[in-house]
Amino acid sequence: MSTTERTDVEQALLGGTTYRSLGEQRLSPQEERFERARRTAGFVLAPLVTLVFLALPLDLPPSEQTLAGILLGVIVAWVTEPVPIPVGGLIGVALIVLLGVAPAADVLAPFGSSTVFTFIGAFILAQAMLKHGLARRFAFRLLSVPGVGRSTTRVIIAFGVITCCLSAFVSNTATVAMLLPTALGILTVIAKLLQERGHVAGAFDPTRLRVGAALLLMLAYGASVGGLLTPVGSPPNLIGRGLIEEATGERISFAEWSAVAAPICLAMFVVLAVVLLLLNKPEIRRIDGVEEYVAAERAKLGPMSRAERNTLVAFAVTVALWITPGIVALIAGSDSAAYDTVSGRLNEGIVAVLGASLLFLLPTAWGERKFTLDWSDAARIDWGTILLFGTGIIFGSLLADTGLAERIGKSSADVLGLSSTFAVTAFAVLLAILISETTSNTASAAVVVPIIIPIAAATGIDPLVPALAATFAASFGFMLPVSTPQNAVVYGSGAVPITTMIRSGASFDVLGAALILLLLPLMVALVGLGG
Repeated sequence: MSTTERTDVEQALLGGTTYRSLGEQRLSPQEERFERARRTAGFVLAPLVTLVFLALPLDLPPSEQTLAGILLGVIVAWVTEPVPIPVGGLIGVALIVLLGVAPAADVLAPFGSSTVFTFIGAFILAQAMLKHGLARRFAFRLLSVPGVGRSTTRVIIAFGVITCCLSAFVSNTATVAMLLPTALGILTVIAKLLQERGHVAGAFDPTRLRVGAALLLMLAYGASVGGLLTPVGSPPNLIGRGLIEEATGERISFAEWSAVAAPICLAMFVVLAVVLLLLNKPEIRRIDGVEEYVAAERAKLGPMSRAERNTLVAFAVTVALWITPGIVALIAGSDSAAYDTVSGRLNEGIVAVLGASLLFLLPTAWGERKFTLDWSDAARIDWGTILLFGTGIIFGSLLADTGLAERIGKSSADVLGLSSTFAVTAFAVLLAILISETTSNTASAAVVVPIIIPIAAATGIDPLVPALAATFAASFGFMLPVSTPQNAVVYGSGAVPITTMIRSGASFDVLGAALILLLLPLMVALVGLGG
């Protein structure tokens, strides 16, 4: 172990650096050559792909061809990172306006999305948890559960189970945002143990640990899996269910949905755990002495400080308000007037900023007018990730508004000659995943389900299974930070390299699609949906 230079693990993992240049990372010579080549190639490939696509003699309206060309270039920039990922998205947004795809006011309107405010509020709450040590306290509490802290594999799986269960009723984004500080606290503990026991060099980059990537990707992907379990678990579920009812008259109850989804979610979780642990094999499986270490560190923490208690109050209020619509849905039904009223007023974005505001109202020393957070603390949240997801929402909105997504779906169906339930369902799953990779999962459901229902009707098959498959698949799309809000949140931690997310996400996309195709028709038949 190096004695001349030693990494400050807590600063590296909890310091808020997300989009780092090559000079800010510790890379091996081989990794540095690859990263340099990848990023340099992006400077050429991103504009080249856009220009070539715009020059093609395609039978498309100019606005659709221009949007498609810009989006292709932005995707290349997101994958190759010639500039920080948020900047790539902002360049794309600027080009959309400059090249006349849509007016600036229309293009920028999605930045007012509720999800953007959910990010802001949740990130401020997370900042307080990190600043005052509440995340570290939670991390040590989880690690102290008998048997869990002895194995990195058990820690990762345990975290996935917690995430899945919560996200069945709480927004996926909110679930990941509330658990991220604890995940980073656990990663910090593991990284310091690796460092102190000589498993890594004294000077190393803890944000590039495979165990960290596996833990945080389990958090992001596990939320998407758990979100499928109930109709209120994720916005695409409600969108898809509503569109199916409107088009077919088939009403899927809360219990029916959960009965169909539960076996699929269980199978997905098992596959997810295997994929993440195989592709991101933890540097060490067992860490000797971790239980003693955790017990000693918990003793050092002592009782909760006033700032920790205030943070916990703000956090608890936010979570309670996030959960309330789900509870009302369970009691009164998600189609009741009570649910409509509560879910409309307790919008997750409004709840997030309200909870974050409590941190500036709850004092730690009233005589000195000191509060739980100062604005300088809030200013250090990851604004890059907020900008990144805002641009993703913009592209999703434009795909729908210009008609490009519908054109892609219908022309693909014609070319492929879809004629059977399996073929239409497979197309629905693939199209939903493809669109959700580059736009929000909500946009994917809103775009794909209306395309699939008329395609199924035209071929003379019951549209229920293909439309439901598209709804499930809309929650997939795990390859890019902009694919889902939870991907963006964990990518914002700085501990998941983009190449790792792409490799792990692509693998789970393929296997998840196969599970939907195999299990969904079976479960629909067993539950008795669709007549």
